[in-house]
Amino acid sequence: MFLKRRKSTASQPRPAAPPAAPAALPAPPQTDPAGLNGVTLAFIGDGVYELLVRGYILQTCGGRVRRVHRAVVSFSNAAFQCAAANALLPLLNEAEAEVFRRGRNAHTGHVPKNKSAAEYHAATGLEALFGWLYLKKDTARLNELFASIISMNGEIQNGKDQ
Repeated sequence: MFLKRRKSTASQPRPAAPPAAPAALPAPPQTDPAGLNGVTLAFIGDGVYELLVRGYILQTCGGRVRRVHRAVVSFSNAAFQCAAANALLPLLNEAEAEVFRRGRNAHTGHVPKNKSAAEYHAATGLEALFGWLYLKKDTARLNELFASIISMNGEIQNGKDQ
């Protein structure tokens, strides 16, 4: 019983790669954000925030994967998101502040052991806000708030270290 050898696929031509899509967030689902609880909004917002951070880091840093990953983690941890949320609070209108509070006060049932509950809940509030704006299709405001976080990055990093 001899095993037959597979023919190598290396000699066969590879299909052409599809053209690169423009860097934009995918269209949100047809969901009413007002009817969603804070944890669900935070779940969606976490993905939106992560995509925005990764896009920003790849545009500015580039380079090796380890370096890019470390930069993304520095923006995506609960301590940084808490500081960013506190810096953004004065910029929020009443509806946005209400969504932030809804996300912050949501019962997640989980707090990481290396972060305080306050940091984790504030980060959840920020993610809920990003999820709400995304589902409302308010990408202009979403980008505006993210740009504010980017511009405050140095202040947030310095305040986080103290």
